[in-house]
Amino acid sequence: MNIPELFIRRPVMTTLVMLGILLFGILGYRLLPVSDLPTVDFPTILVIAELPGASPETMASAVAIPLERQFSTIAGLDSMNSTNTQGTTRITLQFSLNRNIDAAAQDVQAMIGKAARQLPPDMPNPPSYQKVNPADFPVLFMALSSPTLPLSAVHEYADTFVAQRISMVSGVAQVSIFGAQKYAVRAQLDPKALATRSIGIDEVASAIKNGNVNLPTGILYGTHQAFTIEASGKLNSAEAYRPLIVAYRNGSPVRLGELGRVIDSVENDKIATWYNQVRAIGLAIYRQPGTNTVEVVDSIRELLPSFRAQMPGSVNMNILFDRSLSIRHSVNDVKFTLFLTMCLVVLVIFLFLRNLSATIIPSLALPMSVIGTFSVMYLLDYSLDNLSLMALTLSVGFVVDDAIVMLENIVRHMEMGERPLQAAFNGSREIGFTILSMTLSLVAVFIPVLFMGGIIGRLLHEFAVTIGVAILVSGFVSLSLTPMLCSRFLRPAIEKKHSRLYATSERFFDGMLHAYRWSLRFVLNHRLATIVISNLIFIVTVLLFMTFSYGFLPSEDIGQIFGFTEAAQGISFESMKQHQLAVMEIVRQDPNVENFSSTAGAGGPSPTGNLGRIFVSLKPRSQRKLNADEIIQELRPKLAKIPGIQVFLQNPPPIRIGGQLTKGQYQFTLQSPEIKELYEHAPRLEAKIRELPGVQDVNSDLQIKNPQVNIEIDRDKASALRVTANQIEDALYSAYGARQISTIYTPINQYQVIVELEPRYQLDPAALSMLYIRSSSGHLVPLNAVATLSPGLGPLSLNHLGQLPSVTISFNIKPGVSLGDAVTAVEKVTKATLPANISTSFQGTAQAFKTSLQGMGLLLIMAIVVIYIVLGILYESFIHPLTILSGLPSAGFGALVTLLIFKTDLNIYSMVGIVMLIGIVKKNAIMMIDFALDAQRNQGKSPADAIYDGCLIRFRPIMMTTMAAIMGTLPIALGFGAGAEARRPLGLAVVGGLVFSQLITLYITPVFYIYLESLREKVKGWFRK
Repeated sequence: MNIPELFIRRPVMTTLVMLGILLFGILGYRLLPVSDLPTVDFPTILVIAELPGASPETMASAVAIPLERQFSTIAGLDSMNSTNTQGTTRITLQFSLNRNIDAAAQDVQAMIGKAARQLPPDMPNPPSYQKVNPADFPVLFMALSSPTLPLSAVHEYADTFVAQRISMVSGVAQVSIFGAQKYAVRAQLDPKALATRSIGIDEVASAIKNGNVNLPTGILYGTHQAFTIEASGKLNSAEAYRPLIVAYRNGSPVRLGELGRVIDSVENDKIATWYNQVRAIGLAIYRQPGTNTVEVVDSIRELLPSFRAQMPGSVNMNILFDRSLSIRHSVNDVKFTLFLTMCLVVLVIFLFLRNLSATIIPSLALPMSVIGTFSVMYLLDYSLDNLSLMALTLSVGFVVDDAIVMLENIVRHMEMGERPLQAAFNGSREIGFTILSMTLSLVAVFIPVLFMGGIIGRLLHEFAVTIGVAILVSGFVSLSLTPMLCSRFLRPAIEKKHSRLYATSERFFDGMLHAYRWSLRFVLNHRLATIVISNLIFIVTVLLFMTFSYGFLPSEDIGQIFGFTEAAQGISFESMKQHQLAVMEIVRQDPNVENFSSTAGAGGPSPTGNLGRIFVSLKPRSQRKLNADEIIQELRPKLAKIPGIQVFLQNPPPIRIGGQLTKGQYQFTLQSPEIKELYEHAPRLEAKIRELPGVQDVNSDLQIKNPQVNIEIDRDKASALRVTANQIEDALYSAYGARQISTIYTPINQYQVIVELEPRYQLDPAALSMLYIRSSSGHLVPLNAVATLSPGLGPLSLNHLGQLPSVTISFNIKPGVSLGDAVTAVEKVTKATLPANISTSFQGTAQAFKTSLQGMGLLLIMAIVVIYIVLGILYESFIHPLTILSGLPSAGFGALVTLLIFKTDLNIYSMVGIVMLIGIVKKNAIMMIDFALDAQRNQGKSPADAIYDGCLIRFRPIMMTTMAAIMGTLPIALGFGAGAEARRPLGLAVVGGLVFSQLITLYITPVFYIYLESLREKVKGWFRK
């Protein structure tokens, strides 16, 4: 008993099995999480170390190198890069995909402990790490502002109230505060007032330190009662510090308030954030690598009402953007595309069969296959994302194929006079093997995808399994439910008067069949010409593959734009503010912009003072004509007109690869142990790359021309005047380093007390001569007596990749230019410009693209090899699989020409489309060949007659399955809804390939069949001899 016969004889069992599939599928669907793409995050850890006041060179040599040496011994470390700026080192560690982030974090902590002894002893805190990719885009960006409260009070709510609570949410890696304005007391000293009273700056620092204490004072134990001793050693505001006595002169106390200004201020007054041009505190919430964006954002949003209820009404809390909204819109649009595809496919079946019951039977395979797949997706821990839903949408086009072929064959038996039950038995038995071979060979196409490594393998793994499961479920439904329903509900066609529409459509189908019969006879009479044309198509296809423009992941419009601003090295904070406001004004005037936030100054995520950031939230797609990439191109010339500042805008990529967030999306890194040579050649290469026609926004992270004042200590003189180098640098740090000399402790937070010179004495290097140092003999020594001052240039930041000094050049590509062409052009220029001892490598997305390019070519070859093996096993023949695969070049040709017409490069999505074509195209050949082989064996027909009859008899199911497959892909090719521009290349490749190849294979396959059958006979004859 074959499989269909079992199900035909047991309708109750069949119905219950199908109900079970439906029930578990619906349950699985309800439990599936929603995401934009499968989880493909590299485990990434950010290590931050701080040594306030240290130069970039000191941070690189004393902090970064000891840590990097230890980190480089951790197993599974893919890349390590560090950025060393004034007082801060940030090391990004990226691990291989198969490493668990928590285990990697334990290794990192152990290595930090190992390196501790080699680090400077005066570091305020040991290095800390966070499980976050610093190059990631925040999943939620909030802005807190107030028209009445000072920013330090708003910061208090943002930091201790909102950020702390959000940090506890599962999946949140980091809450970065942009434009932090944490309360601090600043003692701004007047050097003239210090000099006239003969007081050194170090004495003031000591007086403040000793005047604000928070020490344990003990307990008094009496006979009957114990008393806690509480002393009033704490000073909590600027007002409390002003009367503090620093020293006595002529018997009178000199108070702190007499030596300058003591004010309520903020920790970092050289940083600012705006929300729609209003000063605000920004909160950027980053998720942990590997967590679900939608779930994380939903958990945070549940907390927002409680925040609003507990904060004063004068504090405004606005959401600048929410990444989960674009994900939901995109997923909902794919769901709609899936529904539309189902409707179109059912319509195609009805147009061909023109019978309601006959249409319903194969159409039932659709919901069964799609819903049944959901339960498997849940078991495999997948999510409802763009790729898995796109897999289901594409599967709609061909999951009905098996059911159509089954139904059509049973109907043909009924037209031959058999009763429905008998027709179901005979028809299903006859076509069972065809359906099995079609299903297995289609699933086999995706087997090589499962063996792909790296980020592309991770991305496409879920796609391949989802589509494979849908096809297997449809094959099962076609061999069980479809023949059972045919045996019960199909009625033999009785003579009745049909409508005019039916008659017209029948005439149209008969006309098509007649035209095909005539053209097929013509082609079979000109076989050699057909073979020549086939070979020409093959050659042109190979040439097209070799010369085509290759891309990576197409950009999506998620309604957000991110940008860096960069001014001259050494720019003052006030000047940077004015430049940033000019940028914001141009952004504000753009009609496509809904909200925006901007940050200027060093601190928090911005490493240097000449860098700023801008986050732009666009209006909903329905309210604007341009997409995100077009808006960027429109803003570029306007922003370029602002003098003194460069703006680099990016459309955030769907997947952020690599741990470097650079001003351009694609990174090219130069490395050399010879720093001088590296810094000499990097600007030359940058200038050459800037001349390339396909790239824009070319820039580098080389910042070594920061204006600085070099202080040369005359050690002999200093020693004679009883002043040490340590005292000189200590005095300079107190005067210009915004030095934290004491801490204010409160029940909810800790605040700094900062000492510095008054702002007017920080404007000019000449003011350094007013600084005095107390010698060990008790005299005040002016700084210019023991040191000479000279202007110079120094580094603003130093970077390492691995453990070597590096310079990263980043760039964006112009619209219409493929990433492949840009990468090739950059490599060509590099070879001609750089000496051999400077090594180069692409980083991040560009690096992943280069590795994926080799992987995709191999994937295509492996897919063909696997299908050949599967077909060879099924047909027990070396030759028949070649006949079946003869239509593949025409599919590739059709897909590539369609992509060329629509000016689309060959990216990951379109490549997946071509791989799918390998599976779809061979279905037609299988249907023809199965019939021809049967006719040869059982009816003794010649190969030419057998394939001729097979083509004509199978013409109707071939046209039905082709139209169903085209209709299944057409909504994706037309591209509408959120994120449609990314999905479109896949649809174009499949539709173009199908339309062309289905036309060609109807003629090429029979010709190949005849030639290969005669070859088989010849080979047999040779062996008989």
